[in-house]
Amino acid sequence: MIVNVQQTIHIQMIKIGGITNSSVLQIGTSGVITPSSHLYNTGGYTAPAPAATGETQLAQQEVSLIPL
Repeated sequence: MIVNVQQTIHIQMIKIGGITNSSVLQIGTSGVITPSSHLYNTGGYTAPAPAATGETQLAQQEVSLIPL
């Protein structure tokens, strides 16, 4: 069965709250969604990070109920 879909989409503004490694943003109709994964070295690192030296203690901070 062949289904042809014609559509026009106008997006005035789009706000994306967060993207994770397994996020999918779909606008419109898709017959097949193929997985895609990209890993970028944006910091220009050439060696692994140094090993952790021990536990660190974070300063306790008040939790704000207002999103910043």
